[in-house]
Amino acid sequence: MSATEIPLPVRDYDLAATLDSGQVFRWQKIENSWHGVIGKNFVQLTQTKTGIHAVTTAPVEDWNFLRHFLQIETDLAAILKTFPDDEPMRAAVAACRGLRLLRQDPWECLASFILSSTKQIVQIRQIVALLCERFGEPCGVDGFASFPTPEKIASVTELQLRNCKMGFRAPSLLAAAQQIARGKFDLEKIHAMNYADAREELMTLRGVGGKIADCVLLFGYGFDTAFPVDVWIERALQELYFPRRRASEKRLRHFAATHFGPHAGYAQQYLFHNMRTKKK
Repeated sequence: MSATEIPLPVRDYDLAATLDSGQVFRWQKIENSWHGVIGKNFVQLTQTKTGIHAVTTAPVEDWNFLRHFLQIETDLAAILKTFPDDEPMRAAVAACRGLRLLRQDPWECLASFILSSTKQIVQIRQIVALLCERFGEPCGVDGFASFPTPEKIASVTELQLRNCKMGFRAPSLLAAAQQIARGKFDLEKIHAMNYADAREELMTLRGVGGKIADCVLLFGYGFDTAFPVDVWIERALQELYFPRRRASEKRLRHFAATHFGPHAGYAQQYLFHNMRTKKK
């Protein structure tokens, strides 16, 4: 039976931390709810005592798209048990308990993180909002639209993209969209690859370095071993794990790959969000 709202029972889920932790850029907090678009569906999410309450503008027959996006079925307690038992990690878990990793559409995730290069989160949100407003499909709510497809972006000019305030990132986004739209790059095949091969494949795209590839693998494909290292994480690792000596980027990457276990990407997100919110 189709419906426009549904309760999603779930324990240990911090909706605010999850949607505001730098892994997605299209969710707005309006009063006590979070408003955003998943695929072509406008969704309003509200934290409740028993989980999350979701409301849409159009009737929905199958809510699995939302369960998948929110990763409702994830056994968070089991993941947290795999984290290293050290003081920085214990502090991050205590401060961010309930933070989840979302599972985004790979194209939207890839495009968003191409646009994230050298930008702060508030600026990334502005760029993505302009991109969707100008090239996405309306979803029935003012100010919200679907994320534009690779085909749509491939059909516009670099100047039109630059006018969305994305600057030097415009040719990279356009090149990626054109490769995907023309069938020269298959986002679906990444699912079947191992982590190393998938990372290498993504890095063949213009504007995609190791950090962006890791973000896409972690947030778009569910490769939990991916450990994106940006300025915040490099700073966190340096301050928390190497306080008395300056560690090289190579040393930090090796440490990240060996210290944080099978769900290193989850651990990274806890460290990232804790470090970022403490510095505000």
